[in-house]
Amino acid sequence: MAERSGTREVGKTRDTGWQIGLRRTLPVGVADAWRAVTSPQGVRAWLGDGAHVQFEPGSDYALADGSTGTVRVVQPESHLRLTWHPDGWPRPSTIQVRVLPAGERTTIAFHQEHMPDAAARQERRAHFAAAMDALERLIAGRANQPIRQPSSHRTR
Repeated sequence: MAERSGTREVGKTRDTGWQIGLRRTLPVGVADAWRAVTSPQGVRAWLGDGAHVQFEPGSDYALADGSTGTVRVVQPESHLRLTWHPDGWPRPSTIQVRVLPAGERTTIAFHQEHMPDAAARQERRAHFAAAMDALERLIAGRANQPIRQPSSHRTR
């Protein structure tokens, strides 16, 4: 069931449909945060298994679960924007990853929009929370701890 705030559903907008955002500030510089986010292990944490992505605009990718997408924007040490289209979703979703300076620390932010429903939004919230945990371990040098992948998207 969707959360409600007044008369609107939390996480749903008129223009981009269902969306989710999650951010965490970590005790690391922007360059180190960017390296973690774009490393093979970091990408696997936030994008999924089988992710071998070339971070170049126009580059396509496919994941082990059948999801596909295209890299749209790459601004090194700043942000990425790409599409993500799992099987069963009526349209591709957009994922944006930002690395934002916060004094001597850095905020890593994920934002995803164009999800099909409130349930998908909740699933992606859990996914990005687990991804943040994995990135935090990677940055802290505890990368050998397994990445907890919550249940992935539902097919329709």
